[in-house]
Amino acid sequence: MAISATAALWFLPFVLPICLYVAFTDMKQMRITNQAVLVLTAIFVMLGLFLLPFETYLWRLLSLVIVLVIGIVLNAAGVMGAGDAKFAAAAAPFIAMGDLRLLMMLFMATLLAAAATHRGVKYTPLRRLAPDWQSWQETKKFPMGLALGTTLGLYLILGAVYGV
Repeated sequence: MAISATAALWFLPFVLPICLYVAFTDMKQMRITNQAVLVLTAIFVMLGLFLLPFETYLWRLLSLVIVLVIGIVLNAAGVMGAGDAKFAAAAAPFIAMGDLRLLMMLFMATLLAAAATHRGVKYTPLRRLAPDWQSWQETKKFPMGLALGTTLGLYLILGAVYGV
């Protein structure tokens, strides 16, 4: 992996709770809060400055802007939700450019697992554990925060274990 194990280890305890929160709120309310996105961004801005070479830090901040612009366009086209676009942008700086191929494979696997699990639980008695979740009522929309948050969390865990 291209991510530094040290950077992943430092980011992980701060980012993982936000990833879990995003997955939870997206399933419960079908929304990713601005506060979660802002805190995720602040974590990178503060820690990244100390953990990454300055040039790398700036390039990763640029990735936030690029992903946000792409997300806005995709949201305007109705392809993805605004919260999903903002979370993806806030998560982008945590990803090392050399890991993009790995990240895409990890995201696809996580998305399939999240969709199968969410839809599967929807039709089982387990649904009674959280009967008021809005995502159970949705027929065309999917709580993408479940897959996005899980992907970022797994990426940082893998980076902490296998990073350079």
